[in-house]
Amino acid sequence: MMRIREIRHASPDVARPGASPRRRGQHGQAILEMAVSLITLLTLMFAVIEGGLAVYSYHFIAEAAREGARYAMVRGSSCTSFTSACPATAAQIQSYVTGLGYPGINTAASAMTVTAIWCAPTGSTPPACSAGTNAPGQIVRVSITYKFPLQLPFLPPAVAKTLTMVTSSQMVISQ
Repeated sequence: MMRIREIRHASPDVARPGASPRRRGQHGQAILEMAVSLITLLTLMFAVIEGGLAVYSYHFIAEAAREGARYAMVRGSSCTSFTSACPATAAQIQSYVTGLGYPGINTAASAMTVTAIWCAPTGSTPPACSAGTNAPGQIVRVSITYKFPLQLPFLPPAVAKTLTMVTSSQMVISQ
C-alpha cells in the first residue's frame, strides 16, 4: 500500500482519484479555443452593430427623400409664398436635401446622389415619368442613392465594401 501512494505522488501525469486526466500539450488548448470563440463572437457582434447602423442610415435616407419631395411639392410653378425658391429646381432640391444634416449621414457628392424628376400622371401605378412639368397636379419624384461604407473588424480592407441604398419618394405638386 505504501508503494502505491508513493507512485501517485511522484508522477504528475498519473490521475488522482476524482480528477480529470491531463495529457501533455493540452495546457494551451483552452486559450486557443477561447481566442477563436472570442474572435467569432466579436465579429458577429460588430456585424450586428454595423447592420443596425445600415438600417439607421436607410431610415434617414428615406426620410430625406420624403422631405425633398415635400419641399418640391409646395414649390411648384404657381407658388407665390416662397418667392426666393419658387419654382423649385432640381439643384435647389438637391441643396435642400443635402443640407438637412441628419446625424451620421455623409452628404458628400461621392456618398449621396439626389435626383428630382417631374412626371405627368398617366393613370398607371406607379406613374410613368414622361415629360412632366413643375405645374400643380403633376408628380415630383425625388430619388436618393447613398453609399454606406461597411466596416467590419478582423477583415482586410479589400473585403470591406459599400452597401448602395436606393430610395425614392413622390408627391403631387400642390401649388
